Amino acid sequence: MQTTSQLLMIRPVNFSFNPETAVNNAFQVAGEDADIQEKVLKEFEDFVQLLTTNGMDVTVINDTPLPYTPDSIFPNNWISFHEGGVMCLYPMFAPNRRQERKPELIATLKKKFNVAKIVDLTQHEKHNQFLEGTGSMVLDRRFKIAYACLSPRTTIEVLDAFCRSLKFMPVAFNAFDDKGRPIYHTNVMMCVAKQYVVLCLESIADAKERKNVISAIKMSGKKAIPITITQMKHFAGNMLQVTNRKGKTFLVMSSQAYQSLSPGQIKELEKYNAILHAPLNSIETHGGGSARCMIAEVFI
Repeated sequence: MQTTSQLLMIRPVNFSFNPETAVNNAFQVAGEDADIQEKVLKEFEDFVQLLTTNGMDVTVINDTPLPYTPDSIFPNNWISFHEGGVMCLYPMFAPNRRQERKPELIATLKKKFNVAKIVDLTQHEKHNQFLEGTGSMVLDRRFKIAYACLSPRTTIEVLDAFCRSLKFMPVAFNAFDDKGRPIYHTNVMMCVAKQYVVLCLESIADAKERKNVISAIKMSGKKAIPITITQMKHFAGNMLQVTNRKGKTFLVMSSQAYQSLSPGQIKELEKYNAILHAPLNSIETHGGGSARCMIAEVFI
């Protein structure tokens, strides 16, 4: 199963620019904005409303003021859910992001979603090895492929540990932006849907690695839909395909991402699903993440 209608989102209480993540997230922009929490909260609520209005089951959990977790709006980096009642917990690069794994929250989620097994990879933090969930990996759940661009946030040792635990095949590669900087998360340059894969092929400089990615996509029988680095910088890769309670499929993204697409790309994507988009400019600018980062899918 590649898509679900069950979505988990965290309502932020202390959203702000996070200098601990900015060291390797080129999408973040520091700035003074006294109303940032208010603006982000409105973007969050409007996004949740868009999803629920279109038939998705969104579980919203309020963040707590303490401990301080400025990036709690991006839960997909520390937790993921899988068929068979499996919950995975991930090692995080930034120390203040590790605080998002709040024991009370984990206990609540374990009970709510009837979790049968927890795969805990967080011990890798002791060795400075990281894998930030479905930010670091883009999963083809049907064909059990874990695509991952390596970066300070994504190390091969933890990727291999995840794949061994959940029986995925790793497809690791290196990807860079137009200034030669490693792309910090795979899900900003790639989206795997039921019938297609959106990806920024030009960011994969090594020809052999690019061929391996294309081969894996072909093996899954999916169509590759390329985006440019410029479109990627507008979060066009940070999309998520979801299915509502009635079985209708949607592709979710930010309005900035949608506006960066060409008419031809939009027409191509709409062959497979309707498109939903919401303005997330404050979240994208200050947090360096977008629509897909805000959602943890629940497959339990």
